[in-house]
Amino acid sequence: MMMKKNKRAQEEMVGFALIIIIVAVILLIFLGFSLTKPSTDNVESYEVESFMQAMLQYTSNCSDNLQRLSIQDLIIRCERRRECADGRKSCDVLKEEIEDIMAESWKIENTPIAGYDMIVVLDDKAVVNISQGNITNNFKGSTLPRIKGEIDVTMNVYY
Repeated sequence: MMMKKNKRAQEEMVGFALIIIIVAVILLIFLGFSLTKPSTDNVESYEVESFMQAMLQYTSNCSDNLQRLSIQDLIIRCERRRECADGRKSCDVLKEEIEDIMAESWKIENTPIAGYDMIVVLDDKAVVNISQGNITNNFKGSTLPRIKGEIDVTMNVYY
């Protein structure tokens, strides 16, 4: 009788150990799948459009005598060949500002983004044309509707 009780206890212990091993294997499989899930950090078109709208409202370091100009106002000032209050050419300031904004906002190294390009057109004349990184066939982009009836902004982000 005593031998039968010990044998039953041993069987229950073996069964419990098997259940723990099976649960551990299942957890490892789920963990493996969750760690190898592909990254979905791709840029969407609405993000590009929102970025362009925000960039146009960014206040540049160019000013007329009263206030600092937004990038949007600086584009118009560039086309009219006007200078900033400190004597710098507005086109040079515009290109520098947009390059800085793009470089800080769309980092290429160690990200899914391979490159980007942006073209700002005023009255059918390209005022700014910036391109950085690799241009691939896989991209998201957007073109803003005409701003103030004369400015077209197009941007593509490649990944």
